[in-house]
Amino acid sequence: MLGSSPNARIIIMNHLAKEASPYLLQHKDNPVDWHPWGQAALELAAHENKPILMSIGYSACHWCHVMAHESFEDPATAEVMNRLFINIKLDREERPDLDKVYQTAHQLLTQRGGGWPLTVIMTPDEHLPFFAGTYFPKEAQHGMPAFTDLLMKLAQHYEAHQSELKQQGGALVNALESIQPQAPETGIRLSNAPINGIREQLATNFDKDWGGFGTAPKFPHPTNLERLLRHWRASAHSSEPDVDALFMTALTLSRMQNGGVFDQAGGGFYRYSVDQQWQIPHFEKMLYDNGPLLALTAQLWQASGDDAFRRVASATADWALREMRAPEGGFYASLDADSDCGEGCFYLWTPDELVSVLDADEYAAVEHLYGLREPANFEDRWHLTNRLSLDELGEPTGFTKSKLKSLLDSAQQKIRRARDQRELPGRDKKILTSWNALIIRGLAIASGALDRPELAAAAANTVDFIRQQMIVNHQLHACHINGQVSFNAYLDDYAFLLDAVLELLQYRWDDEHLKLAIWLANELLEQFEDAENGGLFYTANTHEKLLYRPKSFSDDSMPSGNGVAALALNRLGQLLAEPQYLHAAERILRAGWASMQEFPHGHATLITALDEYLNPAEVIVIRGDEAEDWRHSIQQVYSPGRLCFAIPTNASLPEPLHAKVAHEQTVAYICRGPQCSEPVHSLQEIAKTIAGN
Repeated sequence: MLGSSPNARIIIMNHLAKEASPYLLQHKDNPVDWHPWGQAALELAAHENKPILMSIGYSACHWCHVMAHESFEDPATAEVMNRLFINIKLDREERPDLDKVYQTAHQLLTQRGGGWPLTVIMTPDEHLPFFAGTYFPKEAQHGMPAFTDLLMKLAQHYEAHQSELKQQGGALVNALESIQPQAPETGIRLSNAPINGIREQLATNFDKDWGGFGTAPKFPHPTNLERLLRHWRASAHSSEPDVDALFMTALTLSRMQNGGVFDQAGGGFYRYSVDQQWQIPHFEKMLYDNGPLLALTAQLWQASGDDAFRRVASATADWALREMRAPEGGFYASLDADSDCGEGCFYLWTPDELVSVLDADEYAAVEHLYGLREPANFEDRWHLTNRLSLDELGEPTGFTKSKLKSLLDSAQQKIRRARDQRELPGRDKKILTSWNALIIRGLAIASGALDRPELAAAAANTVDFIRQQMIVNHQLHACHINGQVSFNAYLDDYAFLLDAVLELLQYRWDDEHLKLAIWLANELLEQFEDAENGGLFYTANTHEKLLYRPKSFSDDSMPSGNGVAALALNRLGQLLAEPQYLHAAERILRAGWASMQEFPHGHATLITALDEYLNPAEVIVIRGDEAEDWRHSIQQVYSPGRLCFAIPTNASLPEPLHAKVAHEQTVAYICRGPQCSEPVHSLQEIAKTIAGN
């Protein structure tokens, strides 16, 4: 920085050029004097007594790009920002802790939900937010002020009301702390009430025509859908099976995978739909969406036998392996919504473009399937969505169903190959532990459901990458990019990875992975548990001091870290017959009890953990030469309340798992809670024992 006086600074370059985050690097050439979050920027703000403008986003975010092009690349806007504020750019995927804090502050300040880009103005010394919003246009429009006009008013307000703003900020911090879950009441009896409550609430909010919950914009909410699928399975052998729960799950996934929120040519799901009918998506593809949706579609294929779900699950797994897998191991974070030619244009087609890559019969099939004779559905081009079913295609095309399947398969392959010649949207090459854990879990479940062992192999390779590259000096890290790890791991990293490893062990046993699971569980309890009020904080004990220390039991765009931790700790405790993990899971559930009761459908993951606590999973441990064959047979049926492990005879196991020894012939041990069977010596005997579960 050079300048003629301390208050007149000439920008040579901003401070983002040496950052690793692709999102921050997108802004390194802005005329805005951006700083990364850190001591240098915070001390500069305090020294110059300038309010901090913090802009939070992520690399695949469409509206982040819009605001960047309109304002942050504009020299006149940058001049106002640089003169009046210390400006901080934050990648919410690197710092979900700060994002959680300031998204909650935004909600309290504005009384409405947030999103990205998030714009926060805060005091320079204690970092107390006194204004927050999301996207602001360069020019006033649609009731929103011009960004620079807003900034000048905020700077004037800060100058004139510093002491008042400090008091207001202190009150906000008190409010943030007051909405934290309080200590549970003594004498709580955990019951099925939230399990029944969420079933009722989901039915009330369900869109009976198009699936999903609510209206536009519409998000998949896979945790709620998995909850419904579990409701159906739990009742499947009763006199009144909950077929409506299965219907709600199946209709939602059918509407999604036939609509535009699923990539018809390349596989994988986009972030969400801007309309109620799942037709036009926000085009970014996030790893954290596709992991749970991969698991869910694979489970639904097992539950329903509908081949459409098998094909979608397989295509989603193929997309992840093809486009998101890093050469060094692990999976990248996201694909951008935008390309150089505009939002979503990588995925869009004209009829002429499709004619040029398909033969006449293939085009005849896709012309009717994708409605190419109807008006374009996205900016004079066609985003491919299924307008007709396979049965309905027969009449306009004259082809048999088997011929149509063949034509559509070949057409989709050609469309994808032609699309691959285009410039791929920007790929955020961060490898995030928590998001990788979600795809590990999805690949493991899909491996068993689809009978594709290579998916479990890819999942195991990713676990080994995290174990070998992202645990440094006995510390798990949240992010890996360009060969370097950064940011000590958060609750989601530990909890999601523990859950994923336990899922993977059911399809591919590895002694080192069991050791990793035990280490993760111990670190969770040592570093994150709230000994006073119960539950797990989002940040570890050694984390930097923030406005407050977040702790939440609810699901948001990802499953609840507390919910996943409770589920996984309970499962590990059941597998190892280890009371400390079982008690820890119970403490989390007690801490979250009031939240589950008050707002069931916001706590699907925690309620699933409650379900398995009240109805312990059936744990099957198989030892012997035929263990893999037995496991494969048992896992053909969708049964989320069953854990099945085929453990090699030479495995090195902790007690009391070691006591479940191999015999001369293959045997299985079947446990539910503290009760275990005598060794079972045949698959037929196992089938009788587990029938109805």
